[in-house]
Amino acid sequence: MKKIITYPLVLLLVLISYFRSFSQTAVVVDDPIAAMLDSLQTQKMFEFAFNKPTFQKNNKFKYTSDSIPRFDDYTYQSRLAKLDALSPFDLIYNEHVRGFINLYAYRKREGVSRMMGVAQLYYPMFEEVFDRYNIPLELKHLAVIESALIPYARSRAGAMGLWQFMYPTGKMYGLNVTSYIDERCDPYKATVAAAEYLKSLYGMFGDWQMVLAAYNAGPGTISKAIRRSGGKKTYWEIRPYLPIETQGYVPAFIAANYVMSYHAEHNIYPATPRKSYFEVDTVVVKEQMSFDQIGQALEITNEEIAYFNPQYRKNVIPAGGNTICLPKSKIGLFLTNEQAIYAAIKSQQQQGEIIENIAEVKKTHTVRSGEKLSTIARKYGVTVADLKSWNYIGRKGVRPGKKLTVYVRETKNSTPKLDVNAGNSQLAANQKSEEKTLASKENTQYHKVKKGESLFGIAKKYGTTVDKLKELNNLKDNSLNLGQSLKIN
Repeated sequence: MKKIITYPLVLLLVLISYFRSFSQTAVVVDDPIAAMLDSLQTQKMFEFAFNKPTFQKNNKFKYTSDSIPRFDDYTYQSRLAKLDALSPFDLIYNEHVRGFINLYAYRKREGVSRMMGVAQLYYPMFEEVFDRYNIPLELKHLAVIESALIPYARSRAGAMGLWQFMYPTGKMYGLNVTSYIDERCDPYKATVAAAEYLKSLYGMFGDWQMVLAAYNAGPGTISKAIRRSGGKKTYWEIRPYLPIETQGYVPAFIAANYVMSYHAEHNIYPATPRKSYFEVDTVVVKEQMSFDQIGQALEITNEEIAYFNPQYRKNVIPAGGNTICLPKSKIGLFLTNEQAIYAAIKSQQQQGEIIENIAEVKKTHTVRSGEKLSTIARKYGVTVADLKSWNYIGRKGVRPGKKLTVYVRETKNSTPKLDVNAGNSQLAANQKSEEKTLASKENTQYHKVKKGESLFGIAKKYGTTVDKLKELNNLKDNSLNLGQSLKIN
């Protein structure tokens, strides 16, 4: 009788031990970071923003386009050791980090390629802000973990934006939320708030790994974990006492640092964004106007306006000195014709041309693979709560093929085209002039100087001459500074 009881008990203990070990080290399919990377492909805004992920035929490792290189633990460990030597973070390698490297470098390669394309728009701004606040520039990769660089990303708990601020924390750091604006989704304002919050957390814990954990779980949760651990003060010591999500947070950050630094070694290259950080600018809008009105005046689509301005919730920029981000050619056109645009909008309103007669139209939406409630809600300009009130949706959410009822608000009559030319007959000529002037600037190529590079080597790489580079960049001699941005053409 004793043996009959003992063997099943031993087997049960072995199974429990196995599954507990597996749950601590494996990255599961529905991991929130993996889901966010997947959403880069399903969100309409990002499909608009990118061409297909690119492949560099002349890559330095001579890989073919379908090649997926794999490396051993020693290679990962030595590469991270090189990054660690130059970082205030403890960039160690272990099985937890390896799980996230596998996620980024193998399972979600296309998502990482698209994310690297977005980084060309946001990373320079992140670095500028973090440098001003004197915090490590590696923290720019934190937005990869938080939102996969999707500026209007929303978590299940209600956190919003690139830096995933909850409503109270956002308010604490000056991010306002109204019916028309959610500043948690404003890339610049949210980055400033994130810098202030990160610096505050470092003042509490004095350790950047602990800061990362506190950013995810909250400083109160970290303080409790410190007490439960018996007063330990490092992340890896208190990790067993943290929530499951936070246990994977720092390993994911380390893996993101690795992949963003060694992407070429893994044959991953950035997708090409329509515009980079150096090709856009901002301008203050003095009067209320809609995306439709801006689009008509500047000949730019609503999708592109929304891509650069995710903070505006209803495709309307309220009056009161709010800013709008646009391609530089459109900024120049707006400034040249600013008063004419305001006059045309005022004239349109006075003549009663903007139709306010709105009706709700019933539509049916068939859920496609990869779609979430938040994605569908944004598509139709409704809320997730609305979708749930119109349809029965269980705890598991929606599955592909399910038909949802959606009531969409539509105007019964279309709004006449904004006639800016009535106030300024030179608009068309000005637009051509502005776009022609900036066309060459937007095609300008830059190179960021890396350690050990020389002017001769850079010139050879881009098929130009040292004299040409010196002339373009007003260089008096051949000396270069690490991180210096050089104009190539």
